[in-house]
Amino acid sequence: MNDIDLYRYLDLNKKVQIDPEGYLVKQSDWDHSVAALLAADEGLALTEEHWELIRVARDFYTRYEMAPAMRPLVKATKQALGEEKGRSVYLMRLFPGSPPKRLARIAGLPKPTNCL
Repeated sequence: MNDIDLYRYLDLNKKVQIDPEGYLVKQSDWDHSVAALLAADEGLALTEEHWELIRVARDFYTRYEMAPAMRPLVKATKQALGEEKGRSVYLMRLFPGSPPKRLARIAGLPKPTNCL
């Protein structure tokens, strides 16, 4: 089995490759339409609330060169969007399961460290 067999394509044109965990193989492939495809692959329809968090995660990545794990994500969200949205319950509602992992996938970021 070669490396190509490990990946699958997100789009019909076979231009956007994702790894077995659903993360983009090339971060440069990310844009708003790719985010919508990644969200659909996760069973999510993106709302403005989702986009706010995507922007927070991408800003965090730009600043620290890593995708945020849960605690840093909560803190960054609180700083950017206020006390009400900067809570793990809010993140869980929008990105059920593992908010940092799901958010990183859809935001086109690598897997957060310290996330199983």
